[in-house]
Amino acid sequence: MTHHALLPVRVGGLELSNRLAVAPMTRVSAAPDGTPTPEMAAYYADFAKGGFGLVITEGTYTDPLHSQGYLNQPGIVSATHVSAWQKVAAEVHAAGGRIVLQLMHAGALSQGNRYRTGTAAPSAVAPRGEMMPLYGGSGEWPTPKEMTKTDIEAAIRGFADSAVRAREAGFDGVEVHGANGYLLDQFLTDYTNRRADSYGGSVANRIRLTAEVVAGIRAEVGAEFCLGVRLSQSKVNDSVYRWPGGAADAQIIFAAMKRAGATYLHIAGEGPTWMDSARLDSGVTITGLARQVSGLPVIANGGMHDLAQAGQVLAEGHADLLAVGRGALANPDLPHRLSQGLDLYAYDERMLQPMATLGNARRWLQAARAAT
Repeated sequence: MTHHALLPVRVGGLELSNRLAVAPMTRVSAAPDGTPTPEMAAYYADFAKGGFGLVITEGTYTDPLHSQGYLNQPGIVSATHVSAWQKVAAEVHAAGGRIVLQLMHAGALSQGNRYRTGTAAPSAVAPRGEMMPLYGGSGEWPTPKEMTKTDIEAAIRGFADSAVRAREAGFDGVEVHGANGYLLDQFLTDYTNRRADSYGGSVANRIRLTAEVVAGIRAEVGAEFCLGVRLSQSKVNDSVYRWPGGAADAQIIFAAMKRAGATYLHIAGEGPTWMDSARLDSGVTITGLARQVSGLPVIANGGMHDLAQAGQVLAEGHADLLAVGRGALANPDLPHRLSQGLDLYAYDERMLQPMATLGNARRWLQAARAAT
């Protein structure tokens, strides 16, 4: 019997060969000026060659102000960036895949910005935890400046302009990064958003910026271009946070994304055991609720290299697609291995040590394959 993940699916205007997507993963391997490299093109093309129906890129910064989160993070703010991304998209397409560019503004969670503009966020609140060594950071996060209305408008414009550049570069769509503690999620999170204006207070106000970003992109790229939104409750610097209103908050958030013009929703995982961590207090899974409220295709993420779990998520209607992260790093050919009944290589944290670069992962993968 064919595994559910290998069945074709339609997402907006995109016909995908299967329901397996490569999750967005920070790789800090672009040139210092944010230009994607030939190594990055080969990296993304390998997933398409391995059978993944959809490839979602790492978070890509959207303006030369406050959006960059890491040194050697790719950008989509210049003609040079666009030209280099064209080569990435072309190689993925040549291998038979589809590719979506993730658009990201780091906000307060910036630990490397070549423009040296400082950090900006909804409120002047220092992020919890410490910077991430895997991405080149160390020590406490700085306290950001509170964004003005002009700053907010510039951020929205950066997302919209970047989406236009992504379409010019040949991408099949874009995904707005509204998850994991970065800028849009900082506006949604109660303790990082202490604003008293229309962007603060109620959850309807706190999701407003994400909705305006999505609507702004939709106005620029037209009705047919694929436009996803990634959302999460937990964050890279706060793994235990959950939306205070639970399912009630989720309904407001998902409905807002539908109204704004999203094509799909991508719900980031909250822990290794998806079936437990994705369940809300009401008993429904967060992705199942997203499907119900929005009527949009939903991508589930979190431990989806567990093929039994992956099959259950799809068979029981919790999601329409599955985003695979670290399992894809260890198995760029995961769809082909699944279709052929081959065992998967186990993910090894040494793939991302001492930093999460492409070179470290490539050397580990070459050694693992040579040993079998």
